[in-house]
Amino acid sequence: MSTVVADSGLAGTASALRRLYFVRFAFAIVWALVMFTMAKEITPFGAVLLVLYPLFDVGAAIYDAKVSRSTGKPTLLYVNVAVSSITAIGLAFACASGIPAVLRVWGAWAVVAGLVQLIVAIPRRKMGGQWPMILSGGISVLAGGSFIASAGADKPTLASAIGYAIPGAVFFLISALRLGRTAKGA
Repeated sequence: MSTVVADSGLAGTASALRRLYFVRFAFAIVWALVMFTMAKEITPFGAVLLVLYPLFDVGAAIYDAKVSRSTGKPTLLYVNVAVSSITAIGLAFACASGIPAVLRVWGAWAVVAGLVQLIVAIPRRKMGGQWPMILSGGISVLAGGSFIASAGADKPTLASAIGYAIPGAVFFLISALRLGRTAKGA
């Protein structure tokens, strides 16, 4: 009987994460497409969008923590909530300082959030659909380092930081699709 409950809990978690990953895919794609029009300078609207991205991550991590309690303790998801909240505040200030400051904050966030994503996804492998999340977390760590390094370029732009959202979106889409079997209880 406990196996049925465990399988049912896993299927419910997979279904909820699948929905979340589809939403994260759509948000990241739309966000990136809009932001690409503002990659060379920080406009007031662009600053709002830059702050919005980690705030969206906060909401996603809170939802993830709520729906995935059956797969483990959500401690790292709450760490992600704190890190992404601090990042949103940091970006609000960095936008006033210019693109190099934004790239440094964005890069530091990508490194820490990528590590969290990687560490959260590893024990979730049994659920399925987590290899894209593991890869995405690892790539995020590397990308974050490159954003920090690119902040020192002669004419830095936000293009690489914005482009970072697109592979992340694709990884969320692949994970969502792969979670379909577990979500159906197979």
